[in-house]
Amino acid sequence: MNLDVLVLYYINHSNQLSFLGYLSNGRPLTCVAWTTFTSRDLLNTLKIPSKTFITFMMTLEDHYVKDNPFHNSLHAADVTQGTHVLLNTPALESVFTPLEITAALFAACIHDVDHPGLTNQFLINSSSELALMYNDESVLENHHLAVAFKLLQNDGCDIFCNMTKKQRQTLRKMVIDMVLSTDMSKHMSLLADLKTMVETKKVAGSGVLLLDNYTDRIQVLENLVHCADLSNPTKPLSLYKQWVERLMEEFFQQGDKEREAKMDISPMCDRHSATIEKSQVGFIDYIVHPLWETWADLVHPDAQDILDTLEENRDYYQAAIPPSPPADDIGDGQRPGIRFQVTLEEGEGEGEGEASASSEAPM
Repeated sequence: MNLDVLVLYYINHSNQLSFLGYLSNGRPLTCVAWTTFTSRDLLNTLKIPSKTFITFMMTLEDHYVKDNPFHNSLHAADVTQGTHVLLNTPALESVFTPLEITAALFAACIHDVDHPGLTNQFLINSSSELALMYNDESVLENHHLAVAFKLLQNDGCDIFCNMTKKQRQTLRKMVIDMVLSTDMSKHMSLLADLKTMVETKKVAGSGVLLLDNYTDRIQVLENLVHCADLSNPTKPLSLYKQWVERLMEEFFQQGDKEREAKMDISPMCDRHSATIEKSQVGFIDYIVHPLWETWADLVHPDAQDILDTLEENRDYYQAAIPPSPPADDIGDGQRPGIRFQVTLEEGEGEGEGEASASSEAPM
């Protein structure tokens, strides 16, 4: 199915998010990846055999955990499609090479493969095999990369078989950089670098960005995939709400495990006390909006509509927050606020407190 048609159905039937899975015959990631790569003529340009591409993508999709409410192949398809759209922004026209575009789309496809539906901090706190293997550092992100590159070694799965050694090395480095940047412990430094780029950005007469070194080029690609990963609040409200429901259910399932194991229940993971509306407002205010606002400045004026939708969705959740008790009825130490708790070392944001936000909530 043509990608534009698929996405049109995806948006118009947003009251049924699973409709994308139905349209793709249960293969949303394979379908979106195939249509995206072929529409950009990347298979021909990089001599990727069609059969090998399909075999790899189906194998990759099979390694996404279907039972995860959120981190499944539908999310991967969504991020891949988002990456494709952001690469089409006029400010980036003809900026990136086919190899760089392939790396970005490939990174989006693989970025959550074999996700267990649990956060980095849960894996660390429970001394999981993955946390021990990766020394508590970007545990999930390292795992996703290892699984994906291992799958390339399966029979009939090496989609990069006709690349030169130099091309393969370059692509691998870029993909590693992009997927590791989806770890939210990197969010604040990534955003700070993007803001610096906006302040010093150089453009051609047509408004196209001038990125003349690897550091600048990979920085934009890292932020582009990161934006796609955090794009759900920028979608039509009915679609955004479904992604919220899926993510919160995944969080609640983790909270149930933590309760059963007598562990501390992670922020937003207690199904009996989580305040979903407040968490969304906090997530948008302190994570998503600053990122997308900076991205919009970088590619101005292309992302303004996206930013407008984000702000409308934020207003919806703000209005949906249940009224707080009168101030006179509570003590100063109990005043309500949006507590969206994260810590750098656990891969969940930039600190901790009233106005922080959870990185393990890629909405």
